[in-house]
Amino acid sequence: MKIENIKTLGELKKSGYVSRSVKEEIRANLITKIKAKENPFPGILGYEDTVIPDTERALLSRHNILFLGLRGQAKTRMARQMVDLLDEYIPVVKGSEINDDPLNPISRYAVDLIAAEGDQTAIEWLHRSKRYAEKLATPDVSVADLIGDIDPIKAATLKLSFADERVLHYGIIPRSNRSIFVINELPDLQARIQVSLFNILEEGDLQIRGFKLRLPLDVMFVFTANPEDYTNRGSIVTPLKDRIESQILTHYPKSLETSLAITSQEAAIIEEQHQKVTISDLIKRLIEQVAFEARENEMVDKKSGVSARLTIAAYENAISAAERRALMNNETSTIVWLSDLNGIIPSITGKIELVYEGEQEGPYQVAYNLLNKAIRTQFVQYFPNPETVKKKKTKEGQGEENPYKAITRWFDAGNNLNIFLETKDADKIQLLYKVDGLYALVKKYYNVADEKENALLMEFVLHGLAGYSLISKKILEGKIEFKDLMGSMLNMGSQHFGEDDFNEEDF
Repeated sequence: MKIENIKTLGELKKSGYVSRSVKEEIRANLITKIKAKENPFPGILGYEDTVIPDTERALLSRHNILFLGLRGQAKTRMARQMVDLLDEYIPVVKGSEINDDPLNPISRYAVDLIAAEGDQTAIEWLHRSKRYAEKLATPDVSVADLIGDIDPIKAATLKLSFADERVLHYGIIPRSNRSIFVINELPDLQARIQVSLFNILEEGDLQIRGFKLRLPLDVMFVFTANPEDYTNRGSIVTPLKDRIESQILTHYPKSLETSLAITSQEAAIIEEQHQKVTISDLIKRLIEQVAFEARENEMVDKKSGVSARLTIAAYENAISAAERRALMNNETSTIVWLSDLNGIIPSITGKIELVYEGEQEGPYQVAYNLLNKAIRTQFVQYFPNPETVKKKKTKEGQGEENPYKAITRWFDAGNNLNIFLETKDADKIQLLYKVDGLYALVKKYYNVADEKENALLMEFVLHGLAGYSLISKKILEGKIEFKDLMGSMLNMGSQHFGEDDFNEEDF
């Protein structure tokens, strides 16, 4: 019999339906997925050998789970995806506030209803999408919010005494019976509120305003917490932590490739932008490298973390910076240039927490510093390391020719290059070709690149050489100025630069 045709308790009994707990549902459906080699957590990248196996083991053990990790590590997403491991539909007593199982009712309402109507008791089918509840732990969360309280309006309406169980208003946890319930940022919950969860996790008892109810709730609990919370804002009380059977540590992507895949999957780029703007693998890697640099930078608070949201937002801003420039210049298509990466600075400053020294330096200086460090790190993946190229020796014992010599000599001769941030693509390409040796260097290592790819690599070389202090780079209002390093240092003594001027060598 199809479930849509089962509308009474009697019909449910005849169908042979067998009740099982929410944790048993998840276990059984997870086993099916594992046997079929299906990923139970699609879209969660970088956890294939760490967090996902740990989570699967916990679910097979029918454990409540605590995900412990820094912000932006997909803790809540993992919890939300567990909904897909529930049965698609389950029967509940119609009108029940706590999703009573018709075959095993626990609330006063359901017990009385079944006693009165027997097999004619109406039932309805609850979809798994409605069997998930989530609460962000904040200091103002009360026991009434989570567990429940006496409802005086209900008592007055039904003309009941406050001693009657029917005057109770259930909180979010009882209403999540036969469901998955998530508490995010658990340490932010006041200690006395955490204590109220003890019996629910262990014995299933509820205590509401003197009512001691024996409600064996069927709930799969998932908690999330940030390790920093243990010392910063609050802590998880030890008895509660002891009752959470599995604690799973999450982490940031361990490789640039994984980080690239996450950003590509999550970035919200509309089709109009895809058609107008091309972004190279080089630019994508530079954006990801910024996050890796931030996680290791002494100016950034490591305990706070640097989430994947930084690179996702930066990616979107880089595309939009190029799109805006193309619109201003009436260009039908463009690429993301390195100069467009100035547009990702707001994505960095809003996503990092600074230590005291970083606050003194200023968020914008730190953000530019991270971008420049990312360029420096990635540069040696594409071109010879400027710091070691002079030290290499040929078989004859002669020093190898410095591939950057022609470029630096051009700047040493007093030449400089000003690249305006809103320059048209064609004009920028012409500017880059003015630098002696720049095109020849790129063609030496990348002889199959097209015109714009060549130009992008040429621009990259200039930024890379500035990162290694072979030439000077200054970010002025509306433009980037490249010139010889010595001349720039001499001018610094006689010129005053504005607050928005940043020198590569200062970082």
